[in-house]
Amino acid sequence: CQDGLLLPVWLPSDNLSVGDRIARGLVYFFAMLYLFIGVSVISDRFMAAIEVITSQEKEIVVRKKSGEKQILVVRVWNETVANLTLMALGSSAPEILLSIIEIYAKNFEAGDLGPGTIVGSAAYNLFIIIAICVMVIPDGQVRKIKHLRVFFVTATWSVFAYVWLYLILSVFSVGEVEVWEGLLTFLFFPATVGTAYIADRRLLIYKYLHKDYRMNRHGVIVQSEGNVELANKINHVDGGLKSLEDEAESEEVREFEHNRRQYINTLRELRKKYPALDLEQLEIMAQEEVLNKGPKSRAFYRVQATRKMVGGGNIMKKIQERAQSDLSEVKAQLQREEDSGTKVYFDPGHYTVMENVGEFEMRVVREGGDINQVVMVDYATEDGSANEGSDYIGARGTLVFRPGEVYQTFRLQVIDDDVFEEDEHFYVRLRNLRTGQSNGDAAPSPIRRLSSKPLPPPPAPQLVSPSLATVMILDDDHGGVFAFPEKDVELVESVGQYELRVVRCSGARGRVAVTYFTEDGTAKAGKEYEVARGQIVFENNESEQTIPLNIVDEDSYEKDVLFYMQLGEVRMLDELSLRRAVLHGVPFMSRDKEELNSQHERSHQSGLAAIAESKRRDDLTEEEKMALLGRPRLGDITRAQIRVKESKEFKNTVDKLVQRANASLLIGTSSWKEQFIEAITVSAGDDSGDDDDEKLPSCGDYIMHFVTLFWKLLFAFVPPTDMFDGYLCFVISICGIGCLTAIIGDVASHFGCTVGLKDAITAIAFVALGTSVPDTFASKVAAIQDKYADASVGNVTGSNAVNVFLGIGIAWSIAAIYHAIKGKKFLVQPGNLAFNVTIFCSEALVAIFILMLRRSKVVGGELGGPKLLKYVTSLLLISLWMVYLILATLEVYDVIEGF
Repeated sequence: CQDGLLLPVWLPSDNLSVGDRIARGLVYFFAMLYLFIGVSVISDRFMAAIEVITSQEKEIVVRKKSGEKQILVVRVWNETVANLTLMALGSSAPEILLSIIEIYAKNFEAGDLGPGTIVGSAAYNLFIIIAICVMVIPDGQVRKIKHLRVFFVTATWSVFAYVWLYLILSVFSVGEVEVWEGLLTFLFFPATVGTAYIADRRLLIYKYLHKDYRMNRHGVIVQSEGNVELANKINHVDGGLKSLEDEAESEEVREFEHNRRQYINTLRELRKKYPALDLEQLEIMAQEEVLNKGPKSRAFYRVQATRKMVGGGNIMKKIQERAQSDLSEVKAQLQREEDSGTKVYFDPGHYTVMENVGEFEMRVVREGGDINQVVMVDYATEDGSANEGSDYIGARGTLVFRPGEVYQTFRLQVIDDDVFEEDEHFYVRLRNLRTGQSNGDAAPSPIRRLSSKPLPPPPAPQLVSPSLATVMILDDDHGGVFAFPEKDVELVESVGQYELRVVRCSGARGRVAVTYFTEDGTAKAGKEYEVARGQIVFENNESEQTIPLNIVDEDSYEKDVLFYMQLGEVRMLDELSLRRAVLHGVPFMSRDKEELNSQHERSHQSGLAAIAESKRRDDLTEEEKMALLGRPRLGDITRAQIRVKESKEFKNTVDKLVQRANASLLIGTSSWKEQFIEAITVSAGDDSGDDDDEKLPSCGDYIMHFVTLFWKLLFAFVPPTDMFDGYLCFVISICGIGCLTAIIGDVASHFGCTVGLKDAITAIAFVALGTSVPDTFASKVAAIQDKYADASVGNVTGSNAVNVFLGIGIAWSIAAIYHAIKGKKFLVQPGNLAFNVTIFCSEALVAIFILMLRRSKVVGGELGGPKLLKYVTSLLLISLWMVYLILATLEVYDVIEGF
């Protein structure tokens, strides 16, 4: 036994009795277990930092084909690149650092512990972890790899990595590692990342794919038989309109749009399931479900598994609290965006009055801003087609909004005459908006603020549309012209009932009935709106009526449909038609039957016009001819186009909630206080049971909490992930992992020496298992919770390749360069390592072949499936690991011949 890098050997080390060896072996074994727990805890901080770093986002501006610009928030890091670099480094850091530290500890000579741990860990990951993941899927369910192209690439590299080890040890330069071999081994790491990125982004790969696989429009290779239903769901776009996802060329934009549609579909399903809940509650539930079921990184599952294992609680329970806070913050943010100070405007912005009205009142309102602020605004009339002095009396003045007042009124006067003339209008303009101080304002307080910083000035009040009001003067001597005030009307689907205006101009004499009916466009009656058919009645001197439209609210994201409202027959109502209406029950919006029966006085002019319409022109009297000149008729706009679009509030809420669907906020920390509170708090790690009841920690949770309390308190000193975007936490954490790994290397060597195990066996049988336990729990959780197998299976092959290219590539490059400078050779005996690599590569090909067979129609995915097939697959994979372990052990102790 030799002294380690940090720990000296336990003296005396020679001539130990069996009892002493057993006692020392147990001490070393339990010390190694406790150190593995420490590595798991600091790796929790390390992976949280990686999750925060790789979850960083940026804003991009995209332009739709319609020309509309939209700002999207997308991830800076590509998912595949993140998984193969920082994520793989996080999950494999102990193995990689152990190999590098061992080279330094042995004076840059080759050792068995580091490389053995890397190969042993690769075997455990590929065989045991995948076997467990296959088993834990509920019976009948399957999980398949989504990014199959990336899996093919990383699986190829993972096998090639160990073939390459055999080549440099036993073929190129037997028993020696040259500088170029070490450097090339390391350079295979960026080559792995680059080729995986090319595969992920569909570059230079599609034409080489096997015909059994196809590529859907999300860049995912799928089997033709298996994903038709999923593809149909993804391709579905409401109303037949192209979405941003269809138009976007950027992968990030397509991913954002896909996530947004997932949120909207979840919201719709919840609305159908819980029709009695209001939209805000449904939004909270949808955000919770999206966070719960959405794709998560391997770092997330690693952190979750570690915290459950050490009594830190299940971080998935934070989702409900997070969903509530997200929605509250989004609503508050939208409100802040809308509230930009005091706004003053006319309400309404259009007035229609009869020529004989005399005086009428106009209303100016203010909203938003400081209600206790005094606001003043001037108003003045301006001529249009109506002239001041002959058609109306001009007016000018100042309105003062005192504290607490939200509206002010003033009166204008119209001049009546007996001359028939066209409808005329004039304007009233608001100007010179300013703040002031009323006489009743209190004197400034003599109390000075403690802060020396001045308060920011409140936003200046502003005039907003309509700050120019139009006053229409209607002539009261003829029946009038009836039309819609505008041809195109745009509504949001959340409006519920909308009152569509029909106006009467060029006269307002007599009672007039106007029929109406709706017609389908791209909007369909009963789905987007309710059928409307009937008639409205304008009373004598009445200039406006409304038609109620009922819009169906579907909570669509990009809704844009239209239908039409058509005006039909216009007729005067005389006494005879009035009685017929009552008798036949014709629906009148203006009054019920009792009101109609009680109405007996009719305008003489209206009656004459109604009677004259039924006579031949030759039979008309002069009085009836004059009456016909003033009879009612339809105007220019008799057909209104009603466009129904999505609710802007709903759209903005969806956009902002999708942008906040970032799992890093669940596992990151913002302060040392938060970290120490988490360290001393024991929480329930099991998420089973009634979701409505707060589950108490179990006895096992308390035991694990107190066992790991030292590590949790020690590593609570690591900087929070919110500092410097997680990079400071990343650096400090990897230093902590390195220190613990150095101690583990010494303890593992002393343990093997004490109990009579060689370093090669200690590496593959104990150290590899200890460093892989957190990954085992993480993959198990990912297999159950994620709907794809990438996080549990796909990342195993990537990690295995990265282990070799970083762990062995860096270590052997350093050692080879060091010996080259000294004029010596870096010698590595191929024996054990070359044999282990050969066995592993052979069995890895078998394991990958088994996984590909499971994608057939019999199973349909790499994980899960029928109960019998699950057990058979798991048994085969476990058997492969047992064969590898047995053969490696027999070769080390020369029972069988190696290389």
